[in-house]
Amino acid sequence: MTERTIIISAGSVEVTASLDESPTGSAIWHALPIEESANTWGDEIYFGIPIEVDIDESAREVVELGDIGYWPPGNALCLFFGPTPLSVSGEIRPASAVNVVGVIHDDPTVLKQVPPGELVIITRA
Repeated sequence: MTERTIIISAGSVEVTASLDESPTGSAIWHALPIEESANTWGDEIYFGIPIEVDIDESAREVVELGDIGYWPPGNALCLFFGPTPLSVSGEIRPASAVNVVGVIHDDPTVLKQVPPGELVIITRA
């Protein structure tokens, strides 16, 4: 499987990431560029994107630092950079299972600087 490199920008913050070649990752890749306002939930940024995909075999209820997930109930892309309100014992727990579709290559904790409402732009690198 090859990786597809993307750039995630929000205000002065920019990180490089990649999307996998899963059906969900491919749907996101083909929807790029995406521009949406950031919502935050603990150390997670999420926002609606113009795709609709069901939960798949990559779905996880606990994710890793820097994971990029797609949350089917909200048609939302999620960027994980620390604990959420549901996290316990240092884990990173989404609101419910997400399809893990990619990973942030740079330090994902820089996303803590992004306030709610900031425009997030995702483009192909």
